[in-house]
Amino acid sequence: MRRKCENLPIYLALTVIGATTIFPLLWMVFTSLKPPETDVSNLRELFRFTFDFSNYRKVLVEGNLLRSFLNSLFVTLSVTGGKVFTSSLAAYAFARMRFFGRDQIFLGYLMTLMIPSTVTMIPLFLILRSFGWVNSYAALIAPGLFSAYGTFLLRQFFLSLPRDLEEAAMLDGCGHWGIYWNVILPLSRNSLLTLAILTYMGSWRSLMWPLIVAHSTKLFTMPVALSKFNEMSTGGHVEWTLLMAGSVIMVIPMLLIFLFGQKFMMRGLLIGAVKG
Repeated sequence: MRRKCENLPIYLALTVIGATTIFPLLWMVFTSLKPPETDVSNLRELFRFTFDFSNYRKVLVEGNLLRSFLNSLFVTLSVTGGKVFTSSLAAYAFARMRFFGRDQIFLGYLMTLMIPSTVTMIPLFLILRSFGWVNSYAALIAPGLFSAYGTFLLRQFFLSLPRDLEEAAMLDGCGHWGIYWNVILPLSRNSLLTLAILTYMGSWRSLMWPLIVAHSTKLFTMPVALSKFNEMSTGGHVEWTLLMAGSVIMVIPMLLIFLFGQKFMMRGLLIGAVKG
């Protein structure tokens, strides 16, 4: 009983922190379910529970947000799958193969993490424009297919795997591709899922790069479409109930992915942080 009393201030502090964290999310959900004419600046309106789902239909159909949602889904899944594949290939090369200058090349690769992404946006845009890829799905997907952080994360886990498995596979006639595909990848599920979840969440909420290369409304992703919501609103007046409905639609996939993969992500980060 005494121990419970001693921990009471901690529980109260955590409760307050949790409440202040979840309040904006609840405000967003409740606002999205209110009629369009609701005065959202009035705090008392927040606690008047109404369930008007017409806002979701309006933003998806009339606001063309369904196309943006499908664009985000296609781009995010393409970037996630591509980045996991390329990062695992590079990580295997740096962790399990021996070649001249391997460690120096990897160190140089890691140094790119210190370069802010905003610095490389203009050169990358000029390169894509020379390819004729601007305002296309290729411009949205290609730059996100490679990751120094993803390579580092997977390399650390690959180094922890025993060499005996690799040697046994070689005795069975496997080459590097067979070892990578049949031995390394099946044992790296947690690390691969960790990178996939981090990539998915980062790509789904990406705004700056899609805003630069996607000029057509047919290519808008969810963050870009929501950022343009003021321009699509009638008379320059922001319809907050519709904006909150669009925000809820955008948040739900990230929330589901995080809840589904949280345990895998924590395992992958803990395992990959230790080199055996």
